[in-house]
Amino acid sequence: MNRVGIFVHPNWTSAARLATQLEGALKGEVAEVWQITEFDDATVPQRVPGTDLLICLGGDGTLLRAARSVIPHEVPILGVNMGRLGFLAELAAGDLLDRLPEVLAGGCRIEQRAMLDATVSTWAATYHALNDVVVGRSSVGRPVYVDVAIDGTRLAVHRCDALIVATATGSTAYSLSAGGPILHPESRDIVLTPVSSHLATARPLVLPPEAELHLTVSADMPAMLSVDGQVDRTMTSGDSVAISLSPFVARFVRFSTPEEQYARLAERLDWLRVVSASDNPELFEIDHTRAAK
Repeated sequence: MNRVGIFVHPNWTSAARLATQLEGALKGEVAEVWQITEFDDATVPQRVPGTDLLICLGGDGTLLRAARSVIPHEVPILGVNMGRLGFLAELAAGDLLDRLPEVLAGGCRIEQRAMLDATVSTWAATYHALNDVVVGRSSVGRPVYVDVAIDGTRLAVHRCDALIVATATGSTAYSLSAGGPILHPESRDIVLTPVSSHLATARPLVLPPEAELHLTVSADMPAMLSVDGQVDRTMTSGDSVAISLSPFVARFVRFSTPEEQYARLAERLDWLRVVSASDNPELFEIDHTRAAK
């Protein structure tokens, strides 16, 4: 391993402090180390060619931005959680320096995560997403009307707060909070999840990797296109966004095996917590008057 980049959340003192320690630990181990903050990600394309590893210090948002920034280069990303949930991160901040020699020696596996491409008909730009692409309302209290077609077949006109098109990675994000299913992290399927749809029969759909979706804003009210919750653009009536699986993937450094993904999921979502009387005594109170009857 010759060249390592450090991608840091700029507003967290703890991340900046760890970045300094990391840079010191890497000197003498690799030929070159470069460092950049998350908000300077526009300069990443000039730095990333030839990089063997990108270490991200921050939260899930930092990792989402880093995954988009390295495209089209196949650079593995090691996520170090400095935030709250850390669904995407592999290491806690306190474990990074201890596990660093193992990473540099190649004692890990590379997990590939599917991404999405989103192209709006009236714009000359394609956006990449690791989590999701969302077409949603632009003002509070006013639903958005979205005409949905899959592989050229018209599916429905949703009058809703938003429509989420998510990857397996995004299936544990906004889509999950809207009632969408959870996919295995390395699945290449696509999830379509309506948010507060006025169509009573609207349900989330799991679509195959080759599916292509067209979401068209079909009413006079404008809508917002959001990519990974970090890139926002206004859509007007008649604008259509084509969404499909991207030819690019995000590559994450993992020490855990694929079989351990479910344990990680249970931990992050706190599914195994047992409620006891000391946690919530009201749940365990007995109505002695009713019991006596």
